[in-house]
Amino acid sequence: MKKPLVALVGRPNVGKSTLFNRLVAKRLAVVDDVPGTTRDRLIAEAEWAGQFFDVVDTGGIDPSGPGSELRGQPLSIGSAEYVEQIRQQAEMAIREADAVLFLTDAESGVTPADREVAQILRRLQRQENGVLVPPVFLVVNKADNPERRAAAVEFYELGLGEPYPISALHGTGTGDLLDALVAVLPKFTEEEPEESVKVAIVGRPNVGKSSLLNRLLGQERVIVSPIPGTTRDAVDTYLTYGEIPVTLIDTAGIRRRGRIEVGVEKYSVLRTLKAIERSDVALLVLDATSGITAQDAHIAGYILDAWKSVVIVVNKWDTVEKKRSTMQEYTQNIRQALQFLDYAPILFVSARTGFQVEQVLPTAIRVQEERLVRLQTSKLNQILQDAIERHAPPTHAGKALKIYYATQVRSDPPTFLLYVNDYRLAHFTYLRYLENCLREEYPYEGTPIRFVLKNRRPK
Repeated sequence: MKKPLVALVGRPNVGKSTLFNRLVAKRLAVVDDVPGTTRDRLIAEAEWAGQFFDVVDTGGIDPSGPGSELRGQPLSIGSAEYVEQIRQQAEMAIREADAVLFLTDAESGVTPADREVAQILRRLQRQENGVLVPPVFLVVNKADNPERRAAAVEFYELGLGEPYPISALHGTGTGDLLDALVAVLPKFTEEEPEESVKVAIVGRPNVGKSSLLNRLLGQERVIVSPIPGTTRDAVDTYLTYGEIPVTLIDTAGIRRRGRIEVGVEKYSVLRTLKAIERSDVALLVLDATSGITAQDAHIAGYILDAWKSVVIVVNKWDTVEKKRSTMQEYTQNIRQALQFLDYAPILFVSARTGFQVEQVLPTAIRVQEERLVRLQTSKLNQILQDAIERHAPPTHAGKALKIYYATQVRSDPPTFLLYVNDYRLAHFTYLRYLENCLREEYPYEGTPIRFVLKNRRPK
């Protein structure tokens, strides 16, 4: 079954992002400092008492946001635009989430905005087998002292059951909240992987993702429109290529964070990110007419964060004025802008004319096959030993990194466990060097390679 989804809902400045950061905090053995991949996160995985779930920060409902007539004016509950923003956010949270955390502020008490959100959440809940779903947890944040925790009882008036007084900043009360939360979430267990190769078509709006899907299928499977943002949901299409079953996932375009509208479009981004998560290979579609943008790199980073394989597809190539070195120059520009995806194959296509579109699926399938390659332990250690002899690890404070032994612990993606003397001595640049040496022997085309370091005393 799919991983449960928990949505954070509430007005601005009640501490949703603080609680989000506390819930999804991860204790990683190795943290990669990859240049150029820092991004805002809409969704991340959390774990409590052995239960894994995804958390999404919906952002505050701001009545004075862009386009609002309320900017700089007192809150007006009668504002149709404000109520519509609340309704959209709450409705999408209810529709998508398995549970909702409705955040309020103990410092400011119950506000008109809180009452508005509570009313909409109550109206949108539905009865299933005598139980309201999804469950809504009333969270009273910033309850940093006994007086504020005692005052949390006033939030009963919102009609959403027992308030949970917490301090997202200090962690007070979050344990009780999480105990209650995981008790109602559907249990998540890792599913057996499907036999089909799952390919997500991703990119910023209006680069031709739906047109590419239609050309791959040879039919008008999805709506194609020149208006950015036409596709709202992730759409799955099943086909057989040769004898290989393939699932194509068309998604909504991802805009820059500042341009994501409250409500439907924000959750379209959420669905796109989840489509990346459940894919094997992502087709990162670029627009040849506009070059590589910062948002293209932003989306590429999401693919890397999810450890998914990738094929870079440069669409609208028929509209580019051709010179002898055009394709080579464009390839160099891509490699420079997306240095962290230097292992990804690049295809130049035209979804409108069909130019080279026949190469897309074979390349995606080949990349998926590379993703599943396993190296013999003896060969892996020989490659790393040769790499160390050519270029020894750098020293820090007179101490050098020592790699005793390596083994591949999983594929999908290829993950290698390195037993070392002190993993803190492993600099990102040296791990990148080892990765390059490994790719010289086994390219792992289009697929990220993951190193996990573990300390071990020498025998």
